Amino acid sequence: MKHSGPRNKVLHDSDSTIPVSLESAPPRTSTPRPPAVQPAGRRRRTGVVLGLVLAGAALGFLLFPGQEHLTAPGTMNTGHEQVACANCHQRAPGTVRQQLQADARYVLGMREAPADFGLRGVSNDDCLACHERPFDRHPVFRFTEPRFAEARKALAPHHCQSCHREHSGARVTVQAGYCVNCHATLEMKNDPLNIPHVELVSQGRWLTCLGCHDFHGNHVMDSRSRVADGVAARQIQKYFEGGVSPYPPQLRKPARQERADRDN
Repeated sequence: MKHSGPRNKVLHDSDSTIPVSLESAPPRTSTPRPPAVQPAGRRRRTGVVLGLVLAGAALGFLLFPGQEHLTAPGTMNTGHEQVACANCHQRAPGTVRQQLQADARYVLGMREAPADFGLRGVSNDDCLACHERPFDRHPVFRFTEPRFAEARKALAPHHCQSCHREHSGARVTVQAGYCVNCHATLEMKNDPLNIPHVELVSQGRWLTCLGCHDFHGNHVMDSRSRVADGVAARQIQKYFEGGVSPYPPQLRKPARQERADRDN
């Protein structure tokens, strides 16, 4: 005989009989386990952490005192091999907050020029802190005169770094012959040379200038009367590139080994 409707199971105990519906019993459920970390994901996370640790260690090593040469943009110029970075790269004025505020004002058009951040830019004053000489034949301030306007456009001789660009591994970073920018109309009375200066200028023999003249006048040199006795152009070029000086070794005033601020 078939029964319709829910099936019941009768449970007996010593005191009563309890009918239980099989259909009404809630199904068993289990809490799902979180998916296990895949091997590829674990390796990726380990690689990221390891990379950050190594990058931090490398940065700390580069910022450690004595490692400045590793972050320099190039080889120091001839004669500057033992110069400490701080002799040229001075801290910018103001706090970090003030520097950021000044740069923000510049971006917003409220300031004419940006502020230096961290370290200030190297200027003529930094060079002259070691190389200032009162007898300099071509001091940078002279080229700010109006008569040298064209020379400033062509060569910018009013900036030390125009001819002595640092971190170039050289001594002079322009080609010989730059005298043409100021002396194209040179005239001289009682010329002592066997080939007059006026004739050398007319012939465009500008590579002969430094054969008899030290540009800054720091080498003790005797005047020459023959162009052929001057330093050869190829020797001057090697000197520019960092080679041995072809000029007499005696100097009027050697450069300082440590900066001496002009304000002090």
